[in-house]
Amino acid sequence: MTPKVIALAGKGGTGKTTTSALLIKYLLQKKLTPVLAVDADSNCNLNELLELPVDMTIGEIRKDLKGDMPPGMTRDQFMNMKIQQAIIEESGFDLLVMGQPDGPGCYCSANQYLAMTMDHLASNYRYILVDNEAGMEHLSRMNLRSIDYLLIVSDPSARGILTARRIAELTGPLGLEIKNKHLIVNRAPEPMTPELDAKIKEAVQESDLPLGGIFPSSDDLIKQEITGGSYLKLADDVPVVKEAFAAFDKIFS
Repeated sequence: MTPKVIALAGKGGTGKTTTSALLIKYLLQKKLTPVLAVDADSNCNLNELLELPVDMTIGEIRKDLKGDMPPGMTRDQFMNMKIQQAIIEESGFDLLVMGQPDGPGCYCSANQYLAMTMDHLASNYRYILVDNEAGMEHLSRMNLRSIDYLLIVSDPSARGILTARRIAELTGPLGLEIKNKHLIVNRAPEPMTPELDAKIKEAVQESDLPLGGIFPSSDDLIKQEITGGSYLKLADDVPVVKEAFAAFDKIFS
């Protein structure tokens, strides 16, 4: 099975992780499973929105690779074993957390082992969802160069929309094949301000970045995050869930 790859990008604080959690809920509900969710943001907190503990990250495994290997085990065998241990298995989806970015020293071999292991893992999933930082270097490290859906997330600000446009334009130099890309605007005020509406239309028209959806500001999401509850348990009639699902229906139809 060749999985479809969904990548999320956007400047910090735009709600990429919130969108990722809502997207996992959507894929589970539509039975588009199994899903591998990868938290590739160095400020990793997707697990918190899913109410899942993290015991091991890829960043920690990379550091372990700098040391001596267990007797009778090659580095790629060790990497594969550790990644299997790092995968958090849930009903319908698994979660893998990348952790902190590379520190001093060369991690080329570790990234090569990661790419090989991801190649092996990929065939087990229907969808791979990667929650990125603004940059998308993790995608090449994981050997995910063909992206079926790139969702660029913005907050309701002129700077956020501008950053989204720049990210859309940067995918070419990274050597990524993007089959579909969409702009998601998060935490939009209701009613929409004319200024924000104009900025969104300008971005859509001038950067070949179709509008995927506009998600309203939501007290329900804030309450769920403060109480530590999983976004997967949000009721289907919560307005932001309904808007997100309608957008995902359009994007993935």
